[in-house]
Amino acid sequence: MQCGIVGLPNVGKSTLFNCLSNAKAQAANFPFCTIEPNVGVITVPDERLNVLEGLVKPNKVVPTTIEIVDIAGLVKGASRGEGLGNQFLANIRNTDAIIHVLRCFDDDNVIHVDGSVNPIRDKEIIDTELQLKDLDSVEKKLQKVARAAKTGDKDAKKAEEALLKYKALLDDGKSVRSAVVTDEEKEHIADLFLLTSKPVMYVCNVDEASVVKGNKYVDMVKDYVANENAEVLIISAAIESEISGLDSYEDRIAFLNDLGLNQSGVAKLITASYKLLNLITYFTAGVQEVRAWTIENGYKAPQAAGVIHTDFERGFIKADVIAYDEFKKHGSESACREAGALRMEGKEYLVKDGDLMHFKFNV
Repeated sequence: MQCGIVGLPNVGKSTLFNCLSNAKAQAANFPFCTIEPNVGVITVPDERLNVLEGLVKPNKVVPTTIEIVDIAGLVKGASRGEGLGNQFLANIRNTDAIIHVLRCFDDDNVIHVDGSVNPIRDKEIIDTELQLKDLDSVEKKLQKVARAAKTGDKDAKKAEEALLKYKALLDDGKSVRSAVVTDEEKEHIADLFLLTSKPVMYVCNVDEASVVKGNKYVDMVKDYVANENAEVLIISAAIESEISGLDSYEDRIAFLNDLGLNQSGVAKLITASYKLLNLITYFTAGVQEVRAWTIENGYKAPQAAGVIHTDFERGFIKADVIAYDEFKKHGSESACREAGALRMEGKEYLVKDGDLMHFKFNV
């Protein structure tokens, strides 16, 4: 699962990505490795792992990760191929969610591509390019479907009706994620991997003085996206760069405390990205290893087991489950069992965030 970072040039997008790439310097157990020049695999901070490590005392601890992709700055005309637009838009298409970085600071030393600071205008430029690309994709499929619909094909007729809804929405300058449609209608665009169908989070890159409470630009963004059901994060890329340059964990914590912060912007961004992807974590815990496993919210026990190994899903029998809070309270699996906090769950069990699970299977 990948989040793509997008934004106009010079909004602080790449600075944030570089801070993510140096995340190991910002908190304990934050490894980072490079797959390609613009893709990073980043550990998701989770205090529960530290608690489990203290209780179980395993030989090793394995956190969960997500991928963050730095997509080079888009420009006006990207949907027509301007500024290597086709390549950048293809990179966005391959991601599962979008982190949209907006410049919300004044600095005469950092030139804005459009000459002035206006996060709403910047947002609309990116939105328009993505919408135009989606409109092109919808219209191409609509041409094919319309021909089949004329022959009396009922399925093609339904597809045509659904695609016309999406076309009207995009023509009106709105994103696909805002469409009020049925699950059946959504199926007709699933193969298009539309850019504006992806969930989005807005990151307001601010100056140091605005990092706690925001500023007028942040207020503009919050008001403008109020009906999008999207999270707005306030982060200072400049501060994150300073933090990444500090040598010790203690120095970094002291630096954050001096600013009135209890967590780095990078940590907030990673955690929020994980939620944006609709992911949750369950744990396996034993002397050999305490490990966090990533699953999509809504997975049933057999699907969760399949993340470990396909045989676990294929031969699933049952799962022993302990809620994280119960394990923390009682301190061990045996104590949870004695207290009646260990449950036996079957194939229909919906896994909850923080569950400690032990699977029984037979292949």
